[in-house]
Amino acid sequence: MVTDPEQLTLTVGTHRHSALAAGPESGELVLLLHGWAEFADSWTAELGALGAAGYRAVAVDQRGYAAGARPLDVDQYSVRHLITDVIAFAAALGRDRFHLVAHDWGGMVGWAFASAHPDQLRSLTVLTTPHPAALHRAATDDTRQFRDLGYVRFFRSLDGRAEASLLADDAAELRAAYGDRVPAELVERNIARLTEPGALTATLNWYRGGPAADEFDIPAGRISVPTLYLWGSEDPYLGRTAAELTRSYVDGAFEFVVVEGASHWLPEEAADFIVPRILAHLKRH
Repeated sequence: MVTDPEQLTLTVGTHRHSALAAGPESGELVLLLHGWAEFADSWTAELGALGAAGYRAVAVDQRGYAAGARPLDVDQYSVRHLITDVIAFAAALGRDRFHLVAHDWGGMVGWAFASAHPDQLRSLTVLTTPHPAALHRAATDDTRQFRDLGYVRFFRSLDGRAEASLLADDAAELRAAYGDRVPAELVERNIARLTEPGALTATLNWYRGGPAADEFDIPAGRISVPTLYLWGSEDPYLGRTAAELTRSYVDGAFEFVVVEGASHWLPEEAADFIVPRILAHLKRH
Protein backbone atom coordinates (compact mmCIF):
# COMPACT_ATOMS: atom_id res chain seq x y z
CA MET A 1 0.00 0.00 0.00
CA VAL A 2 1.24 3.49 -0.83
CA THR A 3 1.98 5.36 2.41
CA ASP A 4 3.33 8.63 1.00
CA PRO A 5 0.97 10.08 -1.62
CA GLU A 6 2.29 12.35 -4.34
CA GLN A 7 1.77 16.07 -3.84
CA LEU A 8 0.07 17.86 -6.72
CA THR A 9 -1.22 21.34 -7.49
CA LEU A 10 -4.36 21.70 -9.60
CA THR A 11 -4.91 25.10 -11.19
CA VAL A 12 -8.54 26.18 -11.56
CA GLY A 13 -8.80 29.68 -12.98
CA THR A 14 -7.03 31.93 -10.51
CA HIS A 15 -7.13 29.28 -7.78
CA ARG A 16 -4.40 26.79 -6.94
CA HIS A 17 -5.53 23.65 -5.14
CA SER A 18 -3.10 21.46 -3.26
CA ALA A 19 -3.85 17.76 -3.75
CA LEU A 20 -2.59 14.28 -2.93
CA ALA A 21 -2.44 11.43 -5.43
CA ALA A 22 -1.62 7.74 -5.62
CA GLY A 23 -1.62 5.06 -8.28
CA PRO A 24 -0.68 4.93 -11.96
CA GLU A 25 -1.58 7.93 -14.10
CA SER A 26 -3.09 5.49 -16.62
CA GLY A 27 -5.60 4.17 -14.07
CA GLU A 28 -9.26 5.14 -13.92
CA LEU A 29 -9.58 8.40 -12.01
CA VAL A 30 -11.08 8.31 -8.51
CA LEU A 31 -11.64 11.83 -7.23
CA LEU A 32 -12.02 12.16 -3.46
CA LEU A 33 -13.77 15.13 -1.80
CA HIS A 34 -13.29 15.82 1.91
CA GLY A 35 -15.71 17.47 4.30
CA TRP A 36 -15.55 19.97 7.16
CA ALA A 37 -13.19 20.25 8.97
CA GLU A 38 -10.89 18.04 6.93
CA PHE A 39 -8.32 18.26 4.17
CA ALA A 40 -7.12 15.95 1.42
CA ASP A 41 -5.01 13.98 3.91
CA SER A 42 -8.17 12.68 5.58
CA TRP A 43 -8.14 10.21 2.67
CA THR A 44 -4.57 8.94 3.16
CA ALA A 45 -5.57 5.32 3.84
CA GLU A 46 -8.05 5.29 0.96
CA LEU A 47 -5.54 6.83 -1.45
CA GLY A 48 -3.04 4.11 -0.68
CA ALA A 49 -5.53 1.30 -1.18
CA LEU A 50 -6.98 2.75 -4.37
CA GLY A 51 -3.54 3.40 -5.82
CA ALA A 52 -2.40 -0.12 -5.00
CA ALA A 53 -5.50 -1.46 -6.79
CA GLY A 54 -4.47 0.36 -9.98
CA TYR A 55 -6.68 3.43 -9.81
CA ARG A 56 -5.44 6.98 -10.15
CA ALA A 57 -6.73 8.34 -6.84
CA VAL A 58 -6.62 12.09 -6.23
CA ALA A 59 -7.82 13.91 -3.10
CA VAL A 60 -8.05 17.69 -3.43
CA ASP A 61 -7.93 20.46 -0.83
CA GLN A 62 -11.11 22.17 -1.94
CA ARG A 63 -12.15 25.81 -2.20
CA GLY A 64 -11.53 27.57 1.10
CA TYR A 65 -9.25 24.80 2.36
CA ALA A 66 -6.39 25.19 -0.11
CA ALA A 67 -4.32 28.26 0.79
CA GLY A 68 -4.34 29.29 -2.86
CA ALA A 69 -8.12 29.06 -3.25
CA ARG A 70 -9.77 31.24 -0.63
CA PRO A 71 -12.07 33.82 -2.23
CA LEU A 72 -13.43 36.40 0.21
CA ASP A 73 -16.96 36.67 -1.18
CA VAL A 74 -19.36 34.29 0.58
CA ASP A 75 -21.28 33.83 -2.66
CA GLN A 76 -18.20 32.16 -4.12
CA TYR A 77 -18.90 29.16 -1.89
CA SER A 78 -22.31 28.29 -3.32
CA VAL A 79 -22.90 24.70 -4.45
CA ARG A 80 -22.87 25.92 -8.05
CA HIS A 81 -19.24 26.98 -7.69
CA LEU A 82 -18.30 23.82 -5.79
CA ILE A 83 -19.73 21.67 -8.60
CA THR A 84 -17.82 23.70 -11.18
CA ASP A 85 -14.65 23.04 -9.20
CA VAL A 86 -15.20 19.27 -9.48
CA ILE A 87 -15.50 19.54 -13.26
CA ALA A 88 -12.32 21.61 -13.31
CA PHE A 89 -10.41 19.15 -11.10
CA ALA A 90 -11.17 16.32 -13.50
CA ALA A 91 -10.27 18.46 -16.50
CA ALA A 92 -6.97 19.43 -14.90
CA LEU A 93 -6.26 15.72 -14.52
CA GLY A 94 -7.14 15.09 -18.16
CA ARG A 95 -10.34 13.13 -17.55
CA ASP A 96 -13.95 13.62 -18.54
CA ARG A 97 -15.30 10.52 -16.69
CA PHE A 98 -14.35 9.37 -13.23
CA HIS A 99 -15.44 7.77 -9.99
CA LEU A 100 -16.39 10.19 -7.20
CA VAL A 101 -15.89 9.39 -3.50
CA ALA A 102 -17.06 12.04 -1.04
CA HIS A 103 -17.54 12.65 2.67
CA ASP A 104 -19.58 15.13 4.74
CA TRP A 105 -19.82 18.47 2.84
CA GLY A 106 -17.98 16.81 0.00
CA GLY A 107 -20.89 14.37 -0.03
CA MET A 108 -23.37 17.21 -0.46
CA VAL A 109 -21.37 18.32 -3.47
CA GLY A 110 -21.22 14.71 -4.66
CA TRP A 111 -25.00 14.26 -4.63
CA ALA A 112 -25.52 17.59 -6.40
CA PHE A 113 -22.84 16.80 -8.98
CA ALA A 114 -24.22 13.31 -9.66
CA SER A 115 -27.70 14.66 -10.31
CA ALA A 116 -26.45 17.47 -12.57
CA HIS A 117 -23.68 15.64 -14.46
CA PRO A 118 -24.40 11.88 -14.40
CA ASP A 119 -22.66 11.30 -17.74
CA GLN A 120 -19.35 12.28 -16.19
CA LEU A 121 -19.50 9.68 -13.41
CA ARG A 122 -18.66 6.01 -13.54
CA SER A 123 -19.87 5.65 -9.95
CA LEU A 124 -20.65 7.61 -6.80
CA THR A 125 -19.65 6.73 -3.24
CA VAL A 126 -20.86 8.93 -0.38
CA LEU A 127 -19.78 8.60 3.25
CA THR A 128 -22.08 9.78 6.08
CA THR A 129 -24.01 12.42 4.11
CA PRO A 130 -27.58 11.52 3.12
CA HIS A 131 -29.09 12.77 -0.11
CA PRO A 132 -29.87 16.48 0.51
CA ALA A 133 -33.60 15.99 -0.11
CA ALA A 134 -33.63 13.16 2.43
CA LEU A 135 -31.91 15.37 4.98
CA HIS A 136 -34.35 18.19 4.25
CA ARG A 137 -37.29 15.83 4.84
CA ALA A 138 -35.76 14.46 8.02
CA ALA A 139 -34.96 17.91 9.40
CA THR A 140 -38.57 18.93 8.71
CA ASP A 141 -40.25 15.85 10.21
CA ASP A 142 -37.73 14.61 12.80
CA THR A 143 -37.23 16.89 15.80
CA ARG A 144 -33.98 15.18 16.73
CA GLN A 145 -32.49 15.67 13.28
CA PHE A 146 -33.49 19.34 13.30
CA ARG A 147 -31.81 19.74 16.69
CA ASP A 148 -28.67 17.87 15.58
CA LEU A 149 -28.23 20.36 12.73
CA GLY A 150 -28.07 23.23 15.19
CA TYR A 151 -24.34 23.59 14.54
CA VAL A 152 -25.16 24.42 10.90
CA ARG A 153 -27.37 27.30 11.95
CA PHE A 154 -24.62 28.55 14.27
CA PHE A 155 -21.91 28.26 11.60
CA ARG A 156 -23.97 30.42 9.25
CA SER A 157 -23.68 33.49 11.48
CA LEU A 158 -21.66 36.24 9.83
CA ASP A 159 -20.68 38.15 12.95
CA GLY A 160 -17.60 36.09 13.83
CA ARG A 161 -19.24 34.28 16.75
CA ALA A 162 -18.67 30.85 15.24
CA GLU A 163 -14.98 31.49 14.58
CA ALA A 164 -14.46 32.95 18.06
CA SER A 165 -16.20 30.01 19.72
CA LEU A 166 -14.35 27.35 17.74
CA LEU A 167 -10.93 28.92 18.30
CA ALA A 168 -11.30 29.90 21.98
CA ASP A 169 -9.11 28.17 24.57
CA ASP A 170 -6.58 26.92 22.03
CA ALA A 171 -9.33 25.72 19.66
CA ALA A 172 -10.84 23.44 22.29
CA GLU A 173 -14.28 23.37 20.67
CA LEU A 174 -12.83 22.70 17.23
CA ARG A 175 -10.77 19.81 18.61
CA ALA A 176 -13.84 18.43 20.37
CA ALA A 177 -15.72 18.28 17.06
CA TYR A 178 -13.62 15.27 16.07
CA GLY A 179 -14.93 13.36 19.07
CA ASP A 180 -11.71 11.41 19.70
CA ARG A 181 -12.45 9.48 16.50
CA VAL A 182 -9.68 11.05 14.39
CA PRO A 183 -5.98 10.34 15.09
CA ALA A 184 -4.52 13.06 17.30
CA GLU A 185 -1.70 13.79 14.86
CA LEU A 186 -4.17 14.45 12.06
CA VAL A 187 -6.33 16.62 14.31
CA GLU A 188 -3.32 18.78 15.16
CA ARG A 189 -2.44 19.16 11.48
CA ASN A 190 -6.02 20.20 10.77
CA ILE A 191 -6.00 22.71 13.63
CA ALA A 192 -2.73 24.21 12.45
CA ARG A 193 -4.12 24.77 8.97
CA LEU A 194 -7.51 26.03 10.16
CA THR A 195 -5.88 28.64 12.38
CA GLU A 196 -4.04 30.22 9.46
CA PRO A 197 -5.36 33.76 8.84
CA GLY A 198 -8.73 33.57 7.10
CA ALA A 199 -8.76 29.77 6.83
CA LEU A 200 -11.53 28.92 9.28
CA THR A 201 -13.80 31.62 7.90
CA ALA A 202 -13.23 30.32 4.38
CA THR A 203 -14.24 26.78 5.38
CA LEU A 204 -17.32 28.01 7.25
CA ASN A 205 -18.34 29.91 4.13
CA TRP A 206 -19.44 26.56 2.68
CA TYR A 207 -22.34 26.77 5.15
CA ARG A 208 -22.89 30.48 4.55
CA GLY A 209 -22.91 30.26 0.77
CA GLY A 210 -25.80 27.81 0.71
CA PRO A 211 -29.55 28.05 1.33
CA ALA A 212 -31.14 29.03 4.63
CA ALA A 213 -30.08 26.75 7.45
CA ASP A 214 -33.64 26.01 8.55
CA GLU A 215 -34.27 24.59 5.09
CA PHE A 216 -30.83 23.06 4.40
CA ASP A 217 -32.11 22.26 0.94
CA ILE A 218 -29.03 21.72 -1.26
CA PRO A 219 -29.99 21.56 -4.96
CA ALA A 220 -29.76 17.88 -5.87
CA GLY A 221 -32.19 15.87 -7.96
CA ARG A 222 -32.60 12.16 -8.55
CA ILE A 223 -29.50 10.00 -8.91
CA SER A 224 -29.08 7.63 -11.84
CA VAL A 225 -25.42 6.64 -11.41
CA PRO A 226 -24.45 3.51 -9.44
CA THR A 227 -24.23 4.60 -5.81
CA LEU A 228 -22.68 3.24 -2.63
CA TYR A 229 -23.75 5.03 0.56
CA LEU A 230 -21.99 4.30 3.87
CA TRP A 231 -23.31 5.70 7.15
CA GLY A 232 -21.96 5.34 10.69
CA SER A 233 -24.52 4.17 13.25
CA GLU A 234 -23.06 6.54 15.87
CA ASP A 235 -23.03 9.66 13.71
CA PRO A 236 -23.99 12.50 16.09
CA TYR A 237 -25.01 14.92 13.32
CA LEU A 238 -26.68 12.95 10.53
CA GLY A 239 -29.26 10.49 11.80
CA ARG A 240 -30.78 7.21 10.69
CA THR A 241 -34.00 8.74 9.38
CA ALA A 242 -32.23 10.72 6.66
CA ALA A 243 -29.85 7.84 5.95
CA GLU A 244 -32.70 5.41 5.32
CA LEU A 245 -34.68 7.95 3.26
CA THR A 246 -31.75 8.33 0.87
CA ARG A 247 -32.72 5.20 -1.05
CA SER A 248 -35.87 7.02 -2.22
CA TYR A 249 -33.80 9.42 -4.31
CA VAL A 250 -31.57 6.95 -6.17
CA ASP A 251 -32.90 5.38 -9.36
CA GLY A 252 -29.68 3.61 -10.33
CA ALA A 253 -27.98 0.69 -8.61
CA PHE A 254 -27.86 1.47 -4.89
CA GLU A 255 -26.14 -0.11 -1.91
CA PHE A 256 -26.63 1.21 1.63
CA VAL A 257 -24.12 0.00 4.23
CA VAL A 258 -24.39 0.79 7.94
CA VAL A 259 -20.97 0.97 9.60
CA GLU A 260 -21.89 -0.26 13.06
CA GLY A 261 -20.24 1.58 15.93
CA ALA A 262 -18.64 4.21 13.69
CA SER A 263 -19.32 7.91 14.01
CA HIS A 264 -19.14 10.74 11.50
CA TRP A 265 -15.46 10.52 10.55
CA LEU A 266 -15.55 7.41 8.39
CA PRO A 267 -12.49 8.10 6.18
CA GLU A 268 -10.25 8.38 9.23
CA GLU A 269 -11.82 5.99 11.75
CA ALA A 270 -13.19 3.17 9.62
CA ALA A 271 -10.86 2.82 6.62
CA ASP A 272 -10.35 -0.92 7.19
CA PHE A 273 -14.11 -1.46 6.89
CA ILE A 274 -14.96 0.95 4.10
CA VAL A 275 -12.01 0.46 1.74
CA PRO A 276 -12.93 -3.12 0.65
CA ARG A 277 -16.50 -2.00 0.00
CA ILE A 278 -15.39 0.99 -2.04
CA LEU A 279 -13.05 -1.19 -4.09
CA ALA A 280 -15.81 -3.72 -4.74
CA HIS A 281 -18.17 -0.92 -5.81
CA LEU A 282 -15.63 0.54 -8.21
CA LYS A 283 -14.87 -2.87 -9.68
CA ARG A 284 -18.57 -3.51 -10.39
CA HIS A 285 -18.93 -0.18 -12.17
